[in-house]
Amino acid sequence: MSTALTVNGRPVTVEAEPDTPLLWVLRADLQLTGTKFGCGMALCGACTVHANGQAIRSCVTPVSAVAGQAITTIEGVEGPEIAALRAAWTAVDVVQCGYCQSGQLMSACALLKANPRPDAKAIAEAMSGNLCRCGTYQRIEEAVALAAQQTAKA
Repeated sequence: MSTALTVNGRPVTVEAEPDTPLLWVLRADLQLTGTKFGCGMALCGACTVHANGQAIRSCVTPVSAVAGQAITTIEGVEGPEIAALRAAWTAVDVVQCGYCQSGQLMSACALLKANPRPDAKAIAEAMSGNLCRCGTYQRIEEAVALAAQQTAKA
């Protein structure tokens, strides 16, 4: 079955069964491998992408559920929020193994777009669905807060 999407600003049509997880369409069909498979049950956040600007778990989202929507992956996310987040990630030295980072960044970016000045509680809540095997949660939250400060100044 054909499904039309807009992925990273580019219209695409993919041939996939309606119940095929968006994650597999992105990785296998479109070769966008920045979005990672973690658990397959929407529990870890490694597969986070944006659908019409909202953070979603692509491992449990059927491609048919996002037909016609604008999908943004880590390869295509743009704007002052992601720029500030990338700089903060480096400044705070967040990354260890890096596996969860695309999902972490996508969740943090969605947060800053929806709430440019989140407090510590809002950051913790927004990031709580993203797991990090290396346990860098404190640095992740610190980096999100730093990025929020930087975007607030801009």
